[in-house]
Amino acid sequence: MAAVRLDEIVARLGGRLIGDAGRSIRQVATLERAGPDEISFLANPKYQEKLLATRAGAVILPESSASACPAACIVSDEPYLYFARVAQWLNPVNAPAAGIHPTASVESPIPDSVSIGAGVRIGPGARIGARSRIGPGCVIGSGVSLGDDSLLHANVTIYDGCHIGVRAIIHSGVVIGADGFGFAREQRGSWVKIPQIGSVVIGDDVEIGANTTIDRGALDDTVIEDGVKLDNQIQVGHNVRIGAHSALAGCVGIAGSARLGSRCTVGGGAVILGHLNIADDVNISAATLVTKSIPKAGTYSGAVPAQDHAAWLKNFAHLRHLDSMADRIRTLEAQLARLTGIQPTSSHNAEKES
Repeated sequence: MAAVRLDEIVARLGGRLIGDAGRSIRQVATLERAGPDEISFLANPKYQEKLLATRAGAVILPESSASACPAACIVSDEPYLYFARVAQWLNPVNAPAAGIHPTASVESPIPDSVSIGAGVRIGPGARIGARSRIGPGCVIGSGVSLGDDSLLHANVTIYDGCHIGVRAIIHSGVVIGADGFGFAREQRGSWVKIPQIGSVVIGDDVEIGANTTIDRGALDDTVIEDGVKLDNQIQVGHNVRIGAHSALAGCVGIAGSARLGSRCTVGGGAVILGHLNIADDVNISAATLVTKSIPKAGTYSGAVPAQDHAAWLKNFAHLRHLDSMADRIRTLEAQLARLTGIQPTSSHNAEKES
């Protein structure tokens, strides 16, 4: 990518430029490492000291930090978003040449604009969108629909009958449409497999991280709506529905038939149990275990931060005796009420809230 001038960046992306409009920018970088031909950003004021020491050619920042910037700057209300768009501009994706590798096995008509890598297998009845890129070793089953301008990195597997919208980005090792975990138990303890006859339906502009798995529905479909972003190593169970523009961090697990609303965020390692309903605009913190439905927007946390092991053992020992401690407190409160005539409220209220 050739260098671009700051005034060219502002002309395309907006913002207010302060400083040398003709400065050339070749790449993005952090405040600490950026050089004179690189652009950085400041979105959090706690990094103000790094701004003062930066050698960057330009910095994207909010109005409140502009006067402290030692370099040229672009003032934006959303510096991080602006930075993302500059980074995309300076780092375009290199598209391989269209065509089908001689080792690929393709049993469906493919548009001339599509690139098919080595060892790819595409089953009969599949529909591959224009300008899509299929990396080496991918397996696309019969009847799969893949939208225009989609990118599958190496070794993605899409089972029969799944549907994926336009501009999808699917990273290596992803498996879409494997059987959901559906079994009925017999009295003697053995398990009878329930055929998973639903599909997976994925909307437009969805990105799926490496080694993430999305199970097909048991009867109805598993649905990932438009604009969803899934990190690496996420498990999405059968019949789950994830609302539009939600984002899930690595190692999240969602059990079958859970419903996430639109614009939700889920931190790394969180677990959502099956058949729960999560409202729109819910933020779930990392490592949180969600055991009940969440009916309204907000931030929800259930993780216990790490602490010294000896302190953890001591605190856990107290947790083991909470029931007996609660009984003793109720007894003391009753005795106090008899002596004073004042009825206790704290323990009763706590029980009602729980």
